[in-house]
Amino acid sequence: MSRLRVAIQKSGRLSEKSLALLQSCGLRFARSKDKLFWYGKDFPVDLLLVRDDDIPRMIMGGVCELGIVGENVANEVMLDRNGGTGLSSLRKLDFGHCRLSLAVPESSGISGADGLDGKRVATTYPALTRELLSRQGIEARIVELAGSVEIAPGLGTADAIADLVSTGTTLRANHLKEVEVLFESTAALYGTGQALPEDKQPLLDRLLARIDGVLQAQESKYVMLHAPRAALERIAEILPGAEHPTLMELEGTPDRVAVHAVCREGVFWEHLEALKGAGASAILVLPVEKMLA
Repeated sequence: MSRLRVAIQKSGRLSEKSLALLQSCGLRFARSKDKLFWYGKDFPVDLLLVRDDDIPRMIMGGVCELGIVGENVANEVMLDRNGGTGLSSLRKLDFGHCRLSLAVPESSGISGADGLDGKRVATTYPALTRELLSRQGIEARIVELAGSVEIAPGLGTADAIADLVSTGTTLRANHLKEVEVLFESTAALYGTGQALPEDKQPLLDRLLARIDGVLQAQESKYVMLHAPRAALERIAEILPGAEHPTLMELEGTPDRVAVHAVCREGVFWEHLEALKGAGASAILVLPVEKMLA
């Protein structure tokens, strides 16, 4: 029987959420003793647990068909090995958000990338940083470091850094300021972009359909309410991302109906207040666990 292999991060910020996504798709795994290979028990998909920067290389090398990795890592490896090609993003995932930003010493007077022409920029993403700066016409001297990038300016080994930033606390602790975002990144499901063998393509299609269902469910809410028939048009306008709400008559009140709708966008307090103002009552918002279009 044909099987697919998916590489995910063994440990780190994407590991748990990558596994949770696959489990939400109904995948269950038998773990090996070394915990590096997990066998899919009820769906023919196996897991390889590896370092994040190995995932793009394993996909491009044919070791596995799929991988979940940050866009920053995937683009760095592609630029370093293949001039920016070799992988295809199949689905963007709603976790692992980060940004690759330029930061400079607070006292430097530099306010953006245009002040770094000919300057030294330290980073753990040399190929991606060079490419992004080059697109702006900036020819910086890239200093590649394996870690602790933020200390480079203080040591005199760089004039600026390009590093992943979340809260900015580490930058402030090292008297650095963020001056420009070079790249917004999120986790994504990658493949090679090449057609799979005929026996494996149906498996990929099924897996992608399940992932789509999980992603749609995460963004969606199930809304139930009671409303006057006369207010239905206005209520349908307020419900965010709802298509064709279901209407059911309420016993003994022919002028009022129960409305059930799947909203594919966020439902906020402002929406509930607007619905109440339009005449709705008994408004209930529920999470959606699974969806299959």
